[in-house]
Amino acid sequence: QDVPTKLVAKAVPLPMTVRGHWFLSPRTEYSVAVQTAVKQSDGEYLVSGWTALMSPSLSPDYAKEHLAQLQEKAELIAGRMLRFSVFYRNQHKEYFQHVRMHCGNVMKPSLKDNSGSHGSPTSGMLHGIFFSCNTEFNTGQPPQDSPYGRYRFQIPAQRLFNPNTNLYFADFYCMYTAYHYVVLVLAPKGSSGDLFCRERLPQLDISSNKFLTCCVEEGELVYRHAQDSILEVIYTEPVDLSLGVLGEISGHQLMSLSTANAKKDPSCKTCNISVGR
Repeated sequence: QDVPTKLVAKAVPLPMTVRGHWFLSPRTEYSVAVQTAVKQSDGEYLVSGWTALMSPSLSPDYAKEHLAQLQEKAELIAGRMLRFSVFYRNQHKEYFQHVRMHCGNVMKPSLKDNSGSHGSPTSGMLHGIFFSCNTEFNTGQPPQDSPYGRYRFQIPAQRLFNPNTNLYFADFYCMYTAYHYVVLVLAPKGSSGDLFCRERLPQLDISSNKFLTCCVEEGELVYRHAQDSILEVIYTEPVDLSLGVLGEISGHQLMSLSTANAKKDPSCKTCNISVGR
């Protein structure tokens, strides 16, 4: 029997067919029916009827090797490293009021939304708190604008990122714009978040990588972030507001740049990979 891929591809609309392999989107439900074709002596094909529809099943998340491919792509555009000293989190005033009044002044990890790559193993699975660390290259300070709210919590970088913390690469994506986002996870060693990431995500050397580093220089911890990517840093543990400073920013709230449940541009050649199934 010789069933040519092109013949099957004409009968079954799939995302892509290459040399007999089907490239399916992760976390997507597919139902499958099978049809065979036998090449006859006259060169024509005898095509069977369709089998019964098989039960729907979900294609799996990206494996570590797929995330490693994404990481390599992200490294190509990361740019030079800039120094920074604080992680920060922007939210609405009501968020911080709720934390103070109902959560004992402690920000609690929440389940990551479905923003970013469709196959990210952290989406809907990992609990954490989103922080930013990007700075303006001309001032070395966090930008005064934010997509997420006018109130900003700033915490010294060493409170979240130090030699007792593991760092993982989680995602690389864009939202139909020139901006590209890199998602990283900071997890204290031995924590439940660390165990989750160790099984699913590529681990980065905290002192030598293209995105976010923590190095000892002249006896002090020095922090740097990639200039040309917007870093989204997920910290997997609760954070007490008393460890930092809360204040109001002077800039604008840029809602159009919010990545909440943002869908990745599937056509971008910079941040997409092909995953054969």
